[in-house]
Amino acid sequence: ASVTQRIHFMLGAVILPLHDPIDVAEKIAVLDLITRGRVSVILGAGYVPSEFAMFGKPLADRARLMDEGIEVILRALKGERFDYEGRPIFMRPLPTRDPHQILMVGGGIATAARRAAKFDLGFGPTSGHLVDIYLAECEKLGQKPRRFNRPTPGMPQGILLCEDAEEGWKVIERHAAHVVTEYAKWSAQAGEASNSPFKGLEDPAKLRTSGMFVAWTPDMLIERMRSLPNHAGITLQPLLGGLSPEEGWKSLALLKKTLPRIRELEQQG
Repeated sequence: ASVTQRIHFMLGAVILPLHDPIDVAEKIAVLDLITRGRVSVILGAGYVPSEFAMFGKPLADRARLMDEGIEVILRALKGERFDYEGRPIFMRPLPTRDPHQILMVGGGIATAARRAAKFDLGFGPTSGHLVDIYLAECEKLGQKPRRFNRPTPGMPQGILLCEDAEEGWKVIERHAAHVVTEYAKWSAQAGEASNSPFKGLEDPAKLRTSGMFVAWTPDMLIERMRSLPNHAGITLQPLLGGLSPEEGWKSLALLKKTLPRIRELEQQG
């Protein structure tokens, strides 16, 4: 934050049921002040049984903990005086912005979309169709939707820009395999309750054909972007699964060179 002026920071996601909401609220306020209003925080319910066990939280209580936690964070960041679990709460300093502009709800089920609308927050889903549920729920409640992300079907979850796609894939393969296999293990813990896109991808041999992570040249990226709908997004992960900063900077340097072409596409609509 101290070496940038315009870039926006997004934390996605904070697994709220595992944390004290007052502690989360205070950290959000500090982050907002440090970044001068350039931070968003996605709050997620979580789904990995071993994580809940580690924090001593019942997985079955996650919905209640999410709702209670969001309410407490909003009240704290608005500067209210109130009691929480027998503790007097009065937070200072406050963030530079309305907390409804900072907080978003994340998730992969319809309940997450409805929760975001219920608390008048933004929405960061794992599937694009959930945005429609969020928008409909906002309309039902008579309120304007906040910021939301609509994942683009068929787009990778992480792109490395490189001069040669084959060589680039060799650079990221083991890092992408690490990410996919670890997420797949977490997904397997949740069993049928999980809707993770990594579910069933424990076999690294399926990794490249899945298209979840890719190494593309700038020309490949531009060609793919020509077919995207308006407001679609692209995701780069320059530090994917422990990738070296040196390789990450190479990708970002290529992105910088490619930005004029991306902006030209945006202007064309």
